[in-house]
Amino acid sequence: MSDFPGIVRVGDLEVAVSVSDRRRSVRLTVERDASITAVVPPRVSATELTTLVEAKRSWLYGKLAEKRELGEAPPEKAFVSGEGFRYLGRSHRLRLVQGGEVRLIRGRIELPEGGGVKELVGWYRRVGHPWLTRRMGPWAARMGVEPAGLRVRPLGYRWGSCSQDGHVNIHWATMQLPPSLIDYVLVHELAHLHRADHGAEFWRIVERALPGHEGHRERLRRTGNDLWLPEEGL
Repeated sequence: MSDFPGIVRVGDLEVAVSVSDRRRSVRLTVERDASITAVVPPRVSATELTTLVEAKRSWLYGKLAEKRELGEAPPEKAFVSGEGFRYLGRSHRLRLVQGGEVRLIRGRIELPEGGGVKELVGWYRRVGHPWLTRRMGPWAARMGVEPAGLRVRPLGYRWGSCSQDGHVNIHWATMQLPPSLIDYVLVHELAHLHRADHGAEFWRIVERALPGHEGHRERLRRTGNDLWLPEEGL
């Protein structure tokens, strides 16, 4: 299949294609920069790939929307006293201290000298888990779902995901958002316990739980561009 085109266009979607003898099936991926790639086995034709992309169109649009919402150019930060980091929608100044662990005290985020991305991301994950778990409970009850649990972890350019085993996964960077937008992220993922796709019924479930969700979605798209999201924390 040496004549396979390097780019396949399906409607407004552009897919960069590579061929691998090691693949037994097509792998479609939405990359961090929101480009779409496909790795295909030699026997797959351009027509077959086009059909597959058509079938996956809703899924691809959903992934592209997630990347646009989280933002592609997060600001850089310096680990010096006075630098601002957001927590629950408010900016807190960093204070470098001798020893100890990262903590929020009297409106300042204390960071041990020499600490950086690893320590601060660890703090967001540590404080995020109990806060998000408490926050998720009433929403889960309202929506009639019983998640298996909640995990706070790096999720690339996604706010959250819902595992097949029923766990809700939330990006640690979500803890920088205002609580109202965190609620939207939680509702979005809990809705996936009812519907795995982003079809019309999925959005009806979100709207029933959180009327006016489209406003939250737009605010999330705008706010996401301003959050701190280092490559090491993806």
